[in-house]
Amino acid sequence: MALAPKIVARQTQSLAMTPQLQQAIKLLQLSNLELAAFVEDQVEKNPLLERGTGDENRRGEDEPVTVAASETTLDMNVPAAAQTELDVPDHSISDDSAADRIGGPAADVGGSIDFNKGAGSGRPLSDVYDAAANAAAEVTLQDHLRRQFAHLSLCPTDRPVADYLVNLIDDGGYLREETEALALSLGVSSARISSVITQLQTLEPTGVFARSLPECLSMQLAETGHLDDANRIMLDNLDLLARHDLPKLAKLCQIDIDGLKTRILHLRSLSPKPGFAFGGSAVSGVEPDVYVRETPQGGWAVELNSDTLPRVLVNKRYYREIKAASGDDETAREFLSDCHQTASWLVKSLDQRARTILKVASEIVRQQDAFFAYGVDHMRPLKLKDVSEAIEMHESTVSRVTTGKFMATPRGMVELKFFFTASIPSTSGGEGHSAESVRHRIQTLVDEETDVKSVKSDDRIVELLRAHGIDIARRTVAKYRDVMNIPSSVERRRIIRNRL
Repeated sequence: MALAPKIVARQTQSLAMTPQLQQAIKLLQLSNLELAAFVEDQVEKNPLLERGTGDENRRGEDEPVTVAASETTLDMNVPAAAQTELDVPDHSISDDSAADRIGGPAADVGGSIDFNKGAGSGRPLSDVYDAAANAAAEVTLQDHLRRQFAHLSLCPTDRPVADYLVNLIDDGGYLREETEALALSLGVSSARISSVITQLQTLEPTGVFARSLPECLSMQLAETGHLDDANRIMLDNLDLLARHDLPKLAKLCQIDIDGLKTRILHLRSLSPKPGFAFGGSAVSGVEPDVYVRETPQGGWAVELNSDTLPRVLVNKRYYREIKAASGDDETAREFLSDCHQTASWLVKSLDQRARTILKVASEIVRQQDAFFAYGVDHMRPLKLKDVSEAIEMHESTVSRVTTGKFMATPRGMVELKFFFTASIPSTSGGEGHSAESVRHRIQTLVDEETDVKSVKSDDRIVELLRAHGIDIARRTVAKYRDVMNIPSSVERRRIIRNRL
């Protein structure tokens, strides 16, 4: 039988992603700041697009189109499937409009969801969080510090704590907040805060995260090997140095005047405010995409950060004028039609993006309300599938929304991905335990070890956790212990013996 080429007609079904669909997916993945840069580029390319000025609400009576923020109230006790659909205004575009411009859907999307039974949502989040103050310079101290996180031995539960502390340092690189206050704010122990601060103090520039000038200078002296007893005494008595009382200071340091002057010269070569080497102010290197705050009724209000959402307008008058002036020029009319179609698509895509982010963030807050109320160790197990099923969206959509998006909460700035944590089964067969909370329990058990006899093996930790309803394997305990940099029971006994 001879082989020969032939043409055969075959009908198949396949999913084709149009360029506009691909662009819509790209918009969903962008953070607010990245989105603003994208829109800026589109405004430069498209003559029909304009930047909003905030005056879009002041229109004539012949076109009552509004771009005001919408708000929807949800009941925390209502199942996710029964929740009210987001009520975001539909900013349609009509050619017969009498106004010059029509505001884009994301022109002023400040939609919020209030998780309580009251109708009001309290003060706007702009009164609580100053977004304007969060404007980051091209290279900030916070950016520089976050780039070094990969070199730290931070366990997953300590990373949001470290990111929170980075937000708090001032222009000079100092951490002014008290350890106890930070622990209370985050719902963790003071020892855990101190441990994270100790690791952050190893970052460059040397001296960052110091709580005082003597501590900042001592860190720099220690790095160069010059932190001896005399320099420690000198740092403890900087008031004498400020008063130029060198004889008394030399006597305290037990050195002569010439030796003291040499040390003073070296001290002056150090940087009292190492953070000044970088631009920007003491703010987060990333802007929050979503705000969460507690309401007077005891619930949680979720709101998009409208300060960083770009305001986009389509200039309808200019479109009509150019269309009329183009006459029979097919090339010009085709170009103008493409510009109008692209502008209309961008406006609608921004609206859909805002709705989706608000919907996903609101469901996360509903599912992880214990975190906001009690702290990081009370998080419940959560998967992308749980959120996608609750809001009836695909898992890939939820994944794109939560990647690179940040939420400003009363407990600090966290990435949306932070709320998704693995589940450890319960011995009773009920709801599982969050991996983050299990790690905290292991850390608590280890912290209780005060002498050699109280040191617990991994098998003993398994028994204690199972007594609390946590069904966990020994290898899992060992893995979590390694992640948290907790030595083995043998090493912990040796450490306690040497300490005693």
